[in-house]
Amino acid sequence: MRVKVRNNNVDKALRVFKKKCNEVVFEYREREYFEKPSIVRHKSKKAAIKREQRRMQKEKEKYGKRSK
Repeated sequence: MRVKVRNNNVDKALRVFKKKCNEVVFEYREREYFEKPSIVRHKSKKAAIKREQRRMQKEKEKYGKRSK
């Protein structure tokens, strides 16, 4: 994996490198153990439900304060 350092800006190059490495590490952890497709579907559905609940909570806080 290579990252170009432009204009001697090592900090920016380091950020790009960490971002690229993070993707690889995530993929490795994801493939470390086999999960049945039904479990994968169950986890993704559960995550979607949590995301929706968080979105609804933020929306409720946002509009709930105006009605008082």
